[in-house]
Amino acid sequence: MVDKPHMNLIFIGHIDHGKSTTVGRLLFDTKAVTEQDMKKLKDEVAKYNRPTFEFAFVMDQLKEERERGITIDIMHRDFQTPKYYFTIIDAPGHRDFVKNMITGASQADAAVLVVSTPDGVQSQTREHAYLARVLGISQLIVGLNKIDAVNYDRAKFDDAKNKVSELLKTVGYDISKVLFVPYSALEGINVSAKSDKLGWYTGPTLLEALDTFQVPKKPTEKPLRLPVQDVYSISGFGTVPVGRVETGVMKPGDPIVIMPSGVKTEVKSIEMHHQQLQKAEPGDNVGFNTKGIDKKDVRKGDVVGPSSNPPTVAQEFTAQVVVINHPTVIAPGYTPVFHIHTAQISATITEIVEKKDPKTGQTLQKNPEFIKNGDVAIVKVKPTKAVVIEKYSDFPQLGRFAIRDMGQTVAAGVVLDVVKRQ
Repeated sequence: MVDKPHMNLIFIGHIDHGKSTTVGRLLFDTKAVTEQDMKKLKDEVAKYNRPTFEFAFVMDQLKEERERGITIDIMHRDFQTPKYYFTIIDAPGHRDFVKNMITGASQADAAVLVVSTPDGVQSQTREHAYLARVLGISQLIVGLNKIDAVNYDRAKFDDAKNKVSELLKTVGYDISKVLFVPYSALEGINVSAKSDKLGWYTGPTLLEALDTFQVPKKPTEKPLRLPVQDVYSISGFGTVPVGRVETGVMKPGDPIVIMPSGVKTEVKSIEMHHQQLQKAEPGDNVGFNTKGIDKKDVRKGDVVGPSSNPPTVAQEFTAQVVVINHPTVIAPGYTPVFHIHTAQISATITEIVEKKDPKTGQTLQKNPEFIKNGDVAIVKVKPTKAVVIEKYSDFPQLGRFAIRDMGQTVAAGVVLDVVKRQ
């Protein structure tokens, strides 16, 4: 096992701006992928007639993705920098696949926003930046890729950097803490090695920039909360739920409860990266073996907690939302899909309590009839079925959400209060 501190890292940004290629190049440069693997991928690339795609293929392992040249599912790969041990969550940029990106972002400690230098800010650059902020990713690096496509021109880099800075400011990032790194994933320039072609640039390479991230403080003192990401039936092991510990500690022998079903069981063993663990802490993506429960007793979106302090199942909740991208207006009765931790549920906005000034937080209007793009509001929400939701102030990881409708993210928000289901 690696002794370095561990972090989960997500690559976000618009489709075709080079996220997968960046990840592939990083894995290759840090020897997480061998020359031999790369040679195989080069042959694959030739087969699918997609020259220059070999680095992207490292992550895009599904055949359908290779044929379409886009990233669909979330892949996990590990690599090391001098300082950290990273698990990469490669998030899809294609807009049909934002659901997966939301699941990925809710597990990440830090993000790299990949922006193509010649193309600059695009629709998904915007959407992903908003989501990363709302989903609680406070640490961000901007990778300005494809610097080779503008002949390593400093003015073009500055122009792209300024536009991304404007976007990040409106979303709520502190620009003074964000590094902007020019590089070419395809040419391998300034990813892990400096180059004369970028003589004017004095900052870190992309790999060096990753080591400026800080490991978030682990909320180990809080009760255990583990949203279930997936469930496997493994012969000889039985039912194995998989997910990331968000708060608290999980140990073998712990009595646990799975909500909202209320099924009680005991943790038999815990495994991460094919190794047995004596305890799992916040940030660990683990599989755990349970006593006597069936695959039907637990599903994606459920949350595991201690029997003595079960996760909260919401009858209704009050939230602060920001409307990002809705074609018309949102009014009471609206029932879109809420993505909250690993759960996806439809829920109805039953009341718009007030509209707020986004800059000052002051109340602008009580009980408005509707809200529209750019508005910040306090709303009441009623889930259509049982789901675990916690107050953002108690468990931030289980108290933030994105609202999706018509194939796009229409709003995002945080939970202020929860009425428990009896």
